Amino acid sequence: MAKTSEEWIPIRSIENGVIKLDNNYMVTGVKVEPKNIFILDQDMQFNVINALNTFYNNIDYEFWLICAGRPVDINVYLANLQIQYNNTNDQQIRKLLMQDINKANMFMSTQLNAVDTEYFILFKEKRVEIIQKRIQNLISGLANCTLNSKQVSNDDLRMLLDNFFNGAENTRFGTVTSV
Repeated sequence: MAKTSEEWIPIRSIENGVIKLDNNYMVTGVKVEPKNIFILDQDMQFNVINALNTFYNNIDYEFWLICAGRPVDINVYLANLQIQYNNTNDQQIRKLLMQDINKANMFMSTQLNAVDTEYFILFKEKRVEIIQKRIQNLISGLANCTLNSKQVSNDDLRMLLDNFFNGAENTRFGTVTSV
């Protein structure tokens, strides 16, 4: 009898920001807050890039850099724009707000998906004490590069799995969504 796709994935559970695999490895990491360095002056851009270069070269274990798109509901954003539009009498501001409202409506009407791009550094390890040390080192190393980060959450990990295995569609079955 053929196995289902879920049976091929060696995931035992997702809990406390860690994917626990059948082979006793745990996959975890950090989510890095995006930062547009191109709005900084050239010296600051160079400093950030140089710091990241040093940071990556000092990681002495296997890791994965992942960029993933997470769908965004823009209804709240659209409602806030409409409130701002209704509360201002300045015609120039109203014109700018209407342009944004029209663009948001275009996204909604054409089924274009608005997505946030999220950045992750993940690794696998068997020992909890090493995981904790690596998480802290990643967070502090990224802070030295002027980037904010935090340990991945269960939702982050589920979203990553959904992106890779299900074309960004949310799953509601089996161990992928266990708590």
